[in-house]
Amino acid sequence: MDYQSIIDKYYPSESELRRILLTHSRQVADRCLQIAKKHPELPLDVEFLEEAAMLHDIGIYRCNAPSIQCFGTEPYICHGYIGGQILREEGFVRHALVCERHTGTGLTKQQIETQNLPLPLDRSYEPDTMEEQVICYADKFYSKSHIDHVRSVVETAQSLEKFGAKGVLKFLKWVDLFE
Repeated sequence: MDYQSIIDKYYPSESELRRILLTHSRQVADRCLQIAKKHPELPLDVEFLEEAAMLHDIGIYRCNAPSIQCFGTEPYICHGYIGGQILREEGFVRHALVCERHTGTGLTKQQIETQNLPLPLDRSYEPDTMEEQVICYADKFYSKSHIDHVRSVVETAQSLEKFGAKGVLKFLKWVDLFE
């Protein structure tokens, strides 16, 4: 698969949003590849890891997040679900699951219902495979609104507190596994 051609299709012209997407996605992909190199004992598909990391935020352009140059109409919480739709239409179901499962440390049906999030309840939004977990984990260290900053483990854990204690605990387990 040629992830760059998919990015070019949905982000065809030079723009600040394209720059933000490419920079953030490369940061996440590089961290994923470092984890894979550091942990050869993990059963990671390195090629897929890079492709999916580069595409995990493909749906942001349809969302309303002006601070990162997204001027769409959908709530930002939907960017993973939208990315999943896009990649399914492109024929990449496995990559689509990464899009859907990388928000926070994953979203449970209970969180979606309790917080009244605008997401369908017909699928899982929690990372399942090792690759999904690595990408979800790596993504937490980088913010698209502060593109040049790499969060520390402490900063990342603090940023996840809004999703609840279970998310922070899941993240800290990933720290033990991946660092």
